[in-house]
Amino acid sequence: MKSVSNKPKIVVVCGPTAVGKTSVAIGLARRFDGEIINADSRQIYRHLDIGTAKPTAEERAAVRHHLVDFVEPGESFDARKFGGLARQKAAELIARNKLPFVVGGTGLYIKSMLHGLFEAKASSPEIRARLKREAEEHGPEVLYERLEKADPETASRLHPNDVYRVARALEIYEITGKPASRLQREHSFSERKYDSLKIGLYMDRQILYERIDRRVGSMVSNGFLEEVRELAGRGFSPVLKSMKTIGYCQMLEFLENKLSWPEALELLKRDTRRYAKRQMTWFRADPEIVWRKPSQTDSLVPLIEEFLKNGQ
Repeated sequence: MKSVSNKPKIVVVCGPTAVGKTSVAIGLARRFDGEIINADSRQIYRHLDIGTAKPTAEERAAVRHHLVDFVEPGESFDARKFGGLARQKAAELIARNKLPFVVGGTGLYIKSMLHGLFEAKASSPEIRARLKREAEEHGPEVLYERLEKADPETASRLHPNDVYRVARALEIYEITGKPASRLQREHSFSERKYDSLKIGLYMDRQILYERIDRRVGSMVSNGFLEEVRELAGRGFSPVLKSMKTIGYCQMLEFLENKLSWPEALELLKRDTRRYAKRQMTWFRADPEIVWRKPSQTDSLVPLIEEFLKNGQ
């Protein structure tokens, strides 16, 4: 599975939550004798099952999945660690003549695996301190508006209140005169580790939102609240990164009497919809992604066949 450039071939299946990535990827992996490397930053955690919509036992039996259920909720884990582990796993699959399918909605995890993470060496404690003061004195929106003008691509991926990342992007821009997004693209191009075919799944926004609402209902009926209650009983604190996952934080607030049940459900749906929107913003910024609706996946078979033939 090597290309002319002697780089291993992999297939990426990405897109927003609830769009149907798992079922599509399983069908394709079975067709092309592949195995799945999970690229969802919450499905890595043990015990967080229902709320992260992990592949079922039947789905995992149909196609082997990797990097699922291997991190304890209290463990420290990040995109950089994921990238290293995912590359190791891909190498193992390729050595067994299996086609790696990288499947998930965490764009940073996918990027870390495919290219490694960009580390800007540009740094100025003076500029950083000044930007921090400006945010404290005038509010974070002042920095965010400035970033929207200097680097709209990076701004679209950040929350206006994420002062640390907004300030860091402005710091890079002031020092280098280049937007961080441009520097990242240059890094990604020069550090390509794979010959990759990126497939993005999408659907009409209203239909996706309806699917999200139905998924929430299904999660609840399958025992989601009980799952969160058990995690809390085992001492997993709400301050943990894992427990701040959408759904888990709302269920915890209900258990702590901070939210009513209707409020918890509505916030869960709302925050999931907002997350799906952020995911699409991230993936749409990648011009290499080939977009298909889940109902159009038959057209992906010849696409993958052509990709695998190219360079052989």
